Amino acid sequence: MLLRVPIKHCKNCGTAVVYRIPDDGDTKPRAVCPACHTIHYENPLNVVGTIPVLGDKVLLCKRNIEPRWGKWTLPAGFMELEESTAQGAARETVEEAGANFEMQGLFAVISVVRVGQVHLFYRARLLDDTFDPGHETIEAKLFTEEEIPWDEIAFRTVREALERFFEDRRRGSFDRVHELSIV
Repeated sequence: MLLRVPIKHCKNCGTAVVYRIPDDGDTKPRAVCPACHTIHYENPLNVVGTIPVLGDKVLLCKRNIEPRWGKWTLPAGFMELEESTAQGAARETVEEAGANFEMQGLFAVISVVRVGQVHLFYRARLLDDTFDPGHETIEAKLFTEEEIPWDEIAFRTVREALERFFEDRRRGSFDRVHELSIV
């Protein structure tokens, strides 16, 4: 069951939409405008972020916003228009942690089906331990795997990404992109 508010009005003309299967061969009910016939598709939102690392430590940010105020997370947020997934992940890392880093490869793609989101995490190599967190972050801090406050992690996607990161590091290779679904 998707937890999103349904579209109520046409974005083009403002008329109340009707949910029905469009006449164009589609197979799913969509928000269709009875006045201008625009079909409104509802697609997943992309959340992009990084797993920033310095030596044996990972950078986490303590959230200063809801949801999950005061919990720890990786620097991540919603992708913006006119940016690639990597550009969005880099932007979020600067906005939330104020970190100096070098982007590395895509690490994980996690579908969160029930909320219509796809989370993409990139690895990032921190260039130093100087951080200047933005207004969405209470504190940006480096943790070894043993120091991570696992019970205070904000989101399951962050936990899953971190667990796989540490598994790969123990294995000695980051040769794959992890793909998983959370239903």
